[in-house]
Amino acid sequence: MRGRSTRPAEEADVDLTPMLDVVFILLIFFIVTSTFIQEKALGLEPPPPPSPSTPEQQVPAIVVYVNEDNLIRVNGRLTDLGGVRANIERLKAENPESALVIQAHPDAKSGTIIKIRDEAYNAQMDRVNVIQSQS
Repeated sequence: MRGRSTRPAEEADVDLTPMLDVVFILLIFFIVTSTFIQEKALGLEPPPPPSPSTPEQQVPAIVVYVNEDNLIRVNGRLTDLGGVRANIERLKAENPESALVIQAHPDAKSGTIIKIRDEAYNAQMDRVNVIQSQS
């Protein structure tokens, strides 16, 4: 081993700073260019609180009940989705100050509830409330 000298092995030194710079630049790029979707929710208006100055004469509400099988009843009368608007208009003509309450079973389809709400707005109902029935 005469001509050979033992030298310690050199350690490989990798600089990670440029890689981190590229990662942060990509992160900033994706944050700036991303778009955030704003989901639209149902416009549910809570009933107004009773004022003490008004008399206790209560106006009966129009109740539309949707059960778990999506069968629709307007004030107890069984109807289909096409007859909801006619029933609401008839009941509103009898009592113009009445509000509409859509009482939905937890297993009812939300599309049916939205269509009923749209039919109520088409029937010129001002106050439409959606509540969940107790099974």
